[in-house]
Amino acid sequence: YYFPCQRWLAVEEDDGQIVRELVPVDEAFVKKDPANEGQSPATLGLEQKAKSTTYTVKVKTGDKKNAGTDANVFITLYGSKDDTGIVSLKASKINKNKFERGKVDEFTVESVDIGDLKKIKIGHDNKGNSTGWFLEWVEIDAPSLGQCLKFPCGRWLDKSEDDGAIARIIFPAELQTVEYIPFVPYEITVYTSDIFGAGTDADVFIVLYGSDGICTQQKSLCLNKREQRMYFERNSVNQFIVELEDVGDIIEKIRIGHNGAGVNSGWHLNRVKIRRLLPNGK
Repeated sequence: YYFPCQRWLAVEEDDGQIVRELVPVDEAFVKKDPANEGQSPATLGLEQKAKSTTYTVKVKTGDKKNAGTDANVFITLYGSKDDTGIVSLKASKINKNKFERGKVDEFTVESVDIGDLKKIKIGHDNKGNSTGWFLEWVEIDAPSLGQCLKFPCGRWLDKSEDDGAIARIIFPAELQTVEYIPFVPYEITVYTSDIFGAGTDADVFIVLYGSDGICTQQKSLCLNKREQRMYFERNSVNQFIVELEDVGDIIEKIRIGHNGAGVNSGWHLNRVKIRRLLPNGK
């Protein structure tokens, strides 16, 4: 079995995860075979993304006295087929200090297919100075499934409050479930020109347009400012696997640009290449 990764396991890199689930791939992807020259690591990334589910997990800490926690928080997602195992919520995309009073934190959880999401378990290890936590709710969005579920809690996870539990199993509120058209993964390769001053540190975004006026949301290609500094350098090729709305089999045009922020934000773009897997897997 071959389990390629080619991703960071680091709080300050990529999506902040320090544990990853990997799916096995054909041996041809790993061993360089002249007959399979077209199967690049990028192809692999696109296929792996199509086999996995990325969840955006939002966590709301209650607006009560001492509601925040310094403990290490974990979550497990339980589906109809499987569960994610224990996932540490280490890198909030919104706040440097996580789980503060009245704040919403956002995390990324990636997993192989666990089926329809049925319940979650969330809790903490009770370590640190201020451990007690009042959890208002958890919201889990799975673009590839076209579903966003709300898990209301409104209780303490504190050994000296409520029933003393520091972990709880929570079920989704059916009336608050939002369904939409599922997203699909796209492989976007961006080529920056080889001329003086071609690179940019600005926030680069893209929009894809299909037939019949269908288009995706505007999506930033970089996850953070550090990636903005690393990517889009002169004469560079940068590849991104992103989930966006399905615009159909034909992409009629794209809109790509940046926010103009930073020193020397001007960018000389050479070309963009986009691939996606069609429903038959090609």
